[in-house]
Amino acid sequence: MKNRIEGILNEIGVTINGNKPYDLKINNKQFLTKMMLSASPSIDAGEAYMNGDWDCEQLEELFFRICKSEMDSELYSKFGSFFYTLKNSIINQQSPSKSHEVAKKHYNLGNRFYELMLGKSMAYTCSYWKNAHSLDEAQFDKYDLICKKLYLKPGEKVLELGCGWGGLAKYMAEKYGCEVVAIDIGEQPSSYAKKLCKDLPVTVHQCDYRSTHIYNPQNKPFDKIVSVGVLEHVGYKNYTPFLNIANSFIKPDGIFLLHSIGGNVSLNYCDPWINKYIFPNGMLPSIKQLGEALEHKFIVEDLQNFGAYYDKTLMAWRSNLNNNWDELKPSYDERFRRMMNYYLASCAGGFRARSMQLWQYVLTPKGMLNGYSSYR
Repeated sequence: MKNRIEGILNEIGVTINGNKPYDLKINNKQFLTKMMLSASPSIDAGEAYMNGDWDCEQLEELFFRICKSEMDSELYSKFGSFFYTLKNSIINQQSPSKSHEVAKKHYNLGNRFYELMLGKSMAYTCSYWKNAHSLDEAQFDKYDLICKKLYLKPGEKVLELGCGWGGLAKYMAEKYGCEVVAIDIGEQPSSYAKKLCKDLPVTVHQCDYRSTHIYNPQNKPFDKIVSVGVLEHVGYKNYTPFLNIANSFIKPDGIFLLHSIGGNVSLNYCDPWINKYIFPNGMLPSIKQLGEALEHKFIVEDLQNFGAYYDKTLMAWRSNLNNNWDELKPSYDERFRRMMNYYLASCAGGFRARSMQLWQYVLTPKGMLNGYSSYR
């Protein structure tokens, strides 16, 4: 049994209990047996790491090698893949009743925790490292890239679908003189955003995106709309309703910037371990899925992929987490720290292997007659 796993790992240059920094170090002899008999290897491997049954010095490099070789597909049994596909085809995993689960599980972990991990920007999405030398600089460069792509002007009214901790809303109001209506489903993030944007022309509402109309009773259109890092939680069954909401709230000559992680293939489920411990009911859209949902609603003026920057972003968050662990330790246990390290490093490896992408769409409802010139 051990020989079979060793053979699989040897194909990607990984040795069990070897000397390379990306080799597996087995701390519990039962780990390999459990993996060979597992009905859900993704969940069992992640839980075993959380429990300390195995270690890896360069976890992100291990996952890079797994994803680059497409060996990650072996982490899903054929039955498991069929089950997840069937389940998510029948049930809307991102229905209004289920949409709050991700906030309870992940986004409400504690504002101080996210302050220490995310840095000054409080941005929990991919940063823009083109000319930046630090995480904070790269995140504020991302904010500015978004504003310039939107061609923001003083006095414009902006709707932000999913504001998180309010960093972008604050930036748009302070730097570009815009009036912002921001919504977010998370109780703690939206509370933080309200304090962060105090005394600015920013109104923050805690709600599901499907309740946005409640806070715009006169149905006044917005000059610009922006959504950063929300689509991953919307689900393929809801792309059309989500885009219909954006379309109904934007002026005919408005601009909508949609920022989202994306997958290389069309699936209706995400990694089982990620689904269980990090982002319940999440899934990554594909170009095909988004393209079909965009028809008759928006024209794609520009599409930029800077997913390669997510590797560096995730590793910066991981460094912040571990460097600040002494302050966090009284509130979070060691299993939580290992869980977060596993999540951040495994995703970094996936982006490094280009198994996942980061897309910024610039969309218009009617099309810009003289064309759109993108700021890069």
